Amino acid sequence: MTQAHPLEYIRSAQASFFRLPMARFDQRDAGVYRGSDAVILGVPWDGGTTYQPGARLAPYHLRRVSALVQPHHPAHQIDVFGTLRACDGGNIVTPPFDPAGARERIETEVSHVLAAEAVPFLVGGDHSIALPALRAFARANGPMAVIHIDAHLDTSSAELWGEQFHHGTPFRHALEEGLIAKGQLHQVGIRATWGTANDDAVSRRHGGTITTIDEVMEIGVIRLANRLLTKIGSLPTWISFDVDAIDPAFAPGTGTPVPGGLSAREAIAFMRALKGIRPCGMDLVEVNPALDHADITVHLGAQLLFEGLALLAVSKRPERRRDS
Repeated sequence: MTQAHPLEYIRSAQASFFRLPMARFDQRDAGVYRGSDAVILGVPWDGGTTYQPGARLAPYHLRRVSALVQPHHPAHQIDVFGTLRACDGGNIVTPPFDPAGARERIETEVSHVLAAEAVPFLVGGDHSIALPALRAFARANGPMAVIHIDAHLDTSSAELWGEQFHHGTPFRHALEEGLIAKGQLHQVGIRATWGTANDDAVSRRHGGTITTIDEVMEIGVIRLANRLLTKIGSLPTWISFDVDAIDPAFAPGTGTPVPGGLSAREAIAFMRALKGIRPCGMDLVEVNPALDHADITVHLGAQLLFEGLALLAVSKRPERRRDS
């Protein structure tokens, strides 16, 4: 599998992530993804949003701009889509007024990807989509490490909104359900104000590490990534990237912006410095095209998604496989 030629993409008028082949939907369950190393799934769900909705439209817009991303990664010196057999798995069809049903369908579809021995890359949607994806991976393979890049801790309870499952709660559930290995939740770029002095208690109780944006600036993204590589070791690692980790000057298209975040350059440099992890999945969430302008945020989102795919390609380089 590889990208379509740019002229083929223009001629066909079809938009897939990075001009990749679409999955074969004439097959069922894991058979749809058989033979793939990576499957990119759109998750047009923002029913867990507590402020400004609209992230359900992100998969369409990220597909559109990702057509401009070329396959060769100059920093890692690798042809990402020549190394990976990657495909666009389409969108997970989520019932718009049924959060429990949406979680069930996300978990089921990610399970199909994993059963096909592929790595899932989810494009949300709001951050509540991370929980069912983590559930699917942990059920199949056991607990993992998670690198969570965000302005917010996302370990809230139902106390504020009267709802256990929304985009501010996925990592509370993931920790309490044992989906994340002990001491292996690494939260990066945290800077939003807290409701109480104990908002970090859930992460701390489970041995998680919280690196605030001030600490990120003091340490530097390269040194921070190296620290995480040492702490994580060979554990399979899920990257959960909320675009509001990035300063709204660089990513205005998000529903819960917080001033003072990572620059676009720092976010990309951090992802590249994670070279050496064993990626087991990624979600890119909270891109809200309705609040974007000039496609600033969706272009950055597509680049960050490509960086995640590049990490997987690098991890497979010694056993490089390619279709004839």
